[in-house]
Amino acid sequence: MHSIFLALERLRALLAHALPASPGLHHFDVSFPLNDAFDPLAWLGAQQVYPQFYWQQRSGDEELAALGSLVHFDALAAASRFLHAHSAPDDTRICGLNAFNPEHSSLFLPRLLWRRSAGVATLRLQLWSSASLADDARAARAFIDQLNDAGPIRPLSVQVERETHQPQKPEWLRLIRQATDAIARGDVDKVVLARATDLQFSQPLSAVSLMAASRALNVNCYHFCMIFDAGSAFLGSTPERLWRRRGTLLRTEALAGTVAGHSDDKQARRLGDWLMNDDKNQRENMLVVEDICQRLQRHTQALEVLPAQVVRLRKVQHLRRCIWTALKHADDALCLQALQPTAAVAGLPRQAAREFIQKVEPFNREWYAGSAGYLSPEQSEFCVALRSARVQQAGLRLYAGAGIVSGSDPEQEWQEIENKAAGLRSLLLRD
Repeated sequence: MHSIFLALERLRALLAHALPASPGLHHFDVSFPLNDAFDPLAWLGAQQVYPQFYWQQRSGDEELAALGSLVHFDALAAASRFLHAHSAPDDTRICGLNAFNPEHSSLFLPRLLWRRSAGVATLRLQLWSSASLADDARAARAFIDQLNDAGPIRPLSVQVERETHQPQKPEWLRLIRQATDAIARGDVDKVVLARATDLQFSQPLSAVSLMAASRALNVNCYHFCMIFDAGSAFLGSTPERLWRRRGTLLRTEALAGTVAGHSDDKQARRLGDWLMNDDKNQRENMLVVEDICQRLQRHTQALEVLPAQVVRLRKVQHLRRCIWTALKHADDALCLQALQPTAAVAGLPRQAAREFIQKVEPFNREWYAGSAGYLSPEQSEFCVALRSARVQQAGLRLYAGAGIVSGSDPEQEWQEIENKAAGLRSLLLRD
């Protein structure tokens, strides 16, 4: 018997224990031996219950799969207040997305949460009721009874009927010149402009299949997939951490500055060396570092900026500087407010850059360049929702952006977003 079947049976047995007819939070945990080929993403994909959320830390050390919503939150601050107001256990996790506009979120307290950390896995059944835990236990039993067995994830097999960009290349080149003119006038120091690529297929696209294909190929990345309903999802494989909090200890980073990758190690190193020594890319990265430090300094102890390093991905390479500090108070809402959107996805000054983006970009970013992850009283971690895509039935929207500073070349910036979009695009199209 598979681990998930045995774990669900143990949860059914635990639900037989008497629970009070009073409000509150309660959970049951069962250990989950990693002794078979269980894939939490495949298990989510077999279910007809929504929302579903999959997330894997970029090191691969932590992975979670959340199924079914007990409480939905349209802002991270509301999720934090809920955990505090109900004296939630330290490891009570709320999962999901924050939009590019950080005032809007889609976060939920899951009914079932599978979690793996450092080789140990647990399946948690969460109960919550404002009236009666006994009543919610009955609802939980019915929830378990409707679950399906997991099957293999089907490989991607789609035919593209149409591909369009927003903006198309001529308009993109015009927008870059408009941005560099604004920088020259002193309106902004940097602005990050994005492109949406819409692909239309001959049949509905499986978000789980696309996530599995991306997870297999895009190494050194966070992987995230939020499935809202049977035909709508947002997913991606991103190299960038927004923040990680353990108690009051905080880690964030500036990931800005890009060059193409290469399959040949020697050629990749040569490109990486160029990136480390290129003035434009170094300036772009340091602008992000300085902005992060300025935003955090009132809320933290001393800030430590680590030396620059090159992060090598499948299609591109980036400059990264890690920033370590300690918060004066553990506050995830403050982290979100201070860090999102970073200068790496919006620009500087932040408000002026956001206003420029809203004025000139021909599409709504929605979840793109927001964040994906989880929060709990004891810890939290969110990645920046880049290298991402929105699935809507038989349509797919891919996103990619480029940081524009003084001296940016429009043709080079077009090539940069082509390289960035290639991570997911190449899974679907063969050039």
